[in-house]
Amino acid sequence: MKRPNIVILGAGFGGLITAVNLQKTLAAGDANITLINKHDYHYQTTWLHEPAAGTMNPDQARIYINDIVNPSRVKLVKGIVDRVDTAAKQVTLEDGSVVEYDYVVIGLGGVPETFGIPGLKEHAMTISSLNSVRKIKEHIEYSFAQYKTNGSSDNSFVTIVVGGAGFTGIEFLGEIVNRIPELCKQYDVPREAVRIVNIEAAPTVLPGFDPELTTYAQKWLERNGVEMKLGNGIKGVEPGVVTFGPLQGDTTETIRANTIIWTGGVSGSPIIEKSGFEAVRNRVMVEADNRAPGHDNVFIIGDCSAVMDPASNRPYPPTAQIATQQAHNVAKNIAALINGKSTSKFTYESKGTVASLGHNDGIGIVMGKKIFGRNASFMKKVIDNKHFIELKKYGLVLKKGKF
Repeated sequence: MKRPNIVILGAGFGGLITAVNLQKTLAAGDANITLINKHDYHYQTTWLHEPAAGTMNPDQARIYINDIVNPSRVKLVKGIVDRVDTAAKQVTLEDGSVVEYDYVVIGLGGVPETFGIPGLKEHAMTISSLNSVRKIKEHIEYSFAQYKTNGSSDNSFVTIVVGGAGFTGIEFLGEIVNRIPELCKQYDVPREAVRIVNIEAAPTVLPGFDPELTTYAQKWLERNGVEMKLGNGIKGVEPGVVTFGPLQGDTTETIRANTIIWTGGVSGSPIIEKSGFEAVRNRVMVEADNRAPGHDNVFIIGDCSAVMDPASNRPYPPTAQIATQQAHNVAKNIAALINGKSTSKFTYESKGTVASLGHNDGIGIVMGKKIFGRNASFMKKVIDNKHFIELKKYGLVLKKGKF
């Protein structure tokens, strides 16, 4: 009997954990497992705000895939996916090569959502990959150096605008607040010349989160010198200039800033649309077992999927936590199908949500309890280290973990 080919697209949180679980669940002769990823490494997307601010070495967030999976069980193909042909059961890569599958898991992650804001894609940086955060860090350092080089007369060199006050935006602001004193000392820049501005269309930071916690986060940021422009949307971005204002009406303001960072939203991979799946913002509303509607052998997880929250009757926000839980379910379901059994329903169980505010502060809800300050900061580190345990690589907790 021919061994089925399982192809996993993307080595993010969902894809990598799917591969690890399949190599554990299935015997060597049960299936061929192929993992296709752009790089030969996985990176901790939930850590990227730290190297972007320069408070962490980017290599700390990188893990080589063959240090996680067993190369004799999981074949790593380094390539960029072009499309999925569900009729032919093939994945085509950008180099023209084709990989056939019997089961495919699409975990290609997301891309920054610009909502059609003029100039945003061209002139704002995003916290979206290891290379993007290296660019942000180096750009900020160069801008501080330029402040002195240009005679200390143009404060736009040391003005940082962050669009969006979701988790990525807030956590980056917390890190950059911690980094500013070091930058000022290194480049001989007076702290009062530095301006940090957060622009958010919603009336509060962390929209939809607990009001007491969002108030704590906002006050912490304001106390540490961040100007909060809540209830304002970015209307356009030009080189070194951000235009913003209330969503209703024509009133606008401008800020001259050499550093403009966009953290205002994510949509699924464009490969979803290119492959013909029905989706909204490239997120497919998956079936109860994480399969794509109408496709018995296609599973979609992470940012490319949408899972309905029965309490709010809206899709859950895409997070690493939901992607990892989907991965466990998908690996179990593929093993069941190979063995002639039925799939199981996916039920998301929130383990809590924590956001860091710099090195030693934070907010969160864990086990239904609100936590603040150092307790939240400690719990954030515990959660970050938990991913290594899920990957069954306990040594990485000591090598890459946070303490």
